[in-house]
Amino acid sequence: MKDIIALNQNPLVTFLKKTPKDFTKMDIIKFIEDNGIKMVNFRYVAGDGKLKALNFTVTNRDYLEQILSTGERVDGSNIFPDFIHAGSSDLYVVPKFKSAFIDPFNEIPTICFLCSYFNKDGKPMENSPEYILKKASAAFTKVTNMKFEAMGELEYYVIGDEISLYETPDQKGYHESTPFIKFEQFRTECMLLIARAGGLIKYGHSEVGNFTLEGRIYEQNEIEFLVCDVEDAADQLVVAKWIIRTLAYQYGLDVTFAPKITTGKAGSGLHVHTRIVKDGANQMVTNGELNSMAKSAIAGYLTCASSLTAFGNTNPTSYFRLVPHQEAPTSICWGDRNRSVLVRVPLGWTHKTDMIAEVNPLEKPNLEDFSQKQTVEFRCPDGSADIYLLMAGLVVAARHGFEMEGALEFAKQTYVDVNIHSKENAEKMKKLAQLPASCWESADELSKHRHIFEKHGVFNTEMIDDIVKHLKSFKDQNIREEIKADPGKMMELVKMYFHTA
Repeated sequence: MKDIIALNQNPLVTFLKKTPKDFTKMDIIKFIEDNGIKMVNFRYVAGDGKLKALNFTVTNRDYLEQILSTGERVDGSNIFPDFIHAGSSDLYVVPKFKSAFIDPFNEIPTICFLCSYFNKDGKPMENSPEYILKKASAAFTKVTNMKFEAMGELEYYVIGDEISLYETPDQKGYHESTPFIKFEQFRTECMLLIARAGGLIKYGHSEVGNFTLEGRIYEQNEIEFLVCDVEDAADQLVVAKWIIRTLAYQYGLDVTFAPKITTGKAGSGLHVHTRIVKDGANQMVTNGELNSMAKSAIAGYLTCASSLTAFGNTNPTSYFRLVPHQEAPTSICWGDRNRSVLVRVPLGWTHKTDMIAEVNPLEKPNLEDFSQKQTVEFRCPDGSADIYLLMAGLVVAARHGFEMEGALEFAKQTYVDVNIHSKENAEKMKKLAQLPASCWESADELSKHRHIFEKHGVFNTEMIDDIVKHLKSFKDQNIREEIKADPGKMMELVKMYFHTA
């Protein structure tokens, strides 16, 4: 515990000598008083997926204690216009102390909190995406007696003025370093600020996508997080997107999490790695092998895959990315290591070889079991995702895998080996179901599967109805044919959703 606190980048952790989940109101007040904090910001995700802000000036201790004890009112009809109306619109926003971080951009010393929504009766707001995730996590634990963990791979493009020196070949930017990529310093500064805000980062790197368009460099990057409690994983992604955009603004750069920018260039995904644990131990591997629990969860992901797009691929440009031969999934299947399958089992540390001792002869052999690091990756979501609903949907899908009949047989039928396009897999591929090709189709799939998401009271009927209505409003059921007839329509849509939340 001391090592975790000592190396943590979050100033509140090092000052309070506590992990965030142990923060109390009095801890926060002490930090504010002892560190000259002048402002408090409440931040909360609205229906448009963007992080909103409510600013407070710290004028005296009584007022500080009041806002940290009661939260504050906001106009819900502007926060969630799709299902809250002006006639009865007040909501409470209540700070989550574990989310506290120092605003990295405000010159005035400012502490920020992510908030939860509550209704007029002081009860959690049923349709709040953050509360739906909380319900999904609780239902999973109730059914399985295990906990669901996750982490995201956040892909995005950084866009700046074209530089002709040290050019990198088109679509060859994977793990490139300076001077052949131009925005490594920007990415590493983003990573540091995210860590200081409580984000648990695994690593960052440049991604394969790079190209020039109309005198501008488009350089793809990725920041990947560490696996943690699914609710915390969602919070971290929300804050990370805000930090990346805000720092880009200060640099004079543009950033987009858009699923697709132009034809033939790599799109940006939001892959989610998942893990199921009990008493801190990974329950998805036995003796270094993927076990029946993992395969049951995979069966759930694949059964619900077409409807999960309703939460993870939420505008028409999402379906420009989900096309063959672009390292994005189209068929509903799973496999080991392959990047074209929908659910991928990435390379794990399940062997018994001590590679560190092999490379470093002075090191003594390490007998620790690193198979605990094994995850299962869901690959179709993108930056348009409602992060809380996507995570909630994945938790529900995994739980469904434990509840459905024939889960292991279904997992067996949908498995393909490493080469998804091999002759051996050709016949199997013809039999596999396909992901939706539009928001319209995604809405239809959600309607078919709604009983899975509504079970255990996780998603309510109103929320599913609202999502279906929203997806149908794009009227994109013939989008691919329309773009073939008028290629310019794709760029119109890309511009419209370029800064998708």
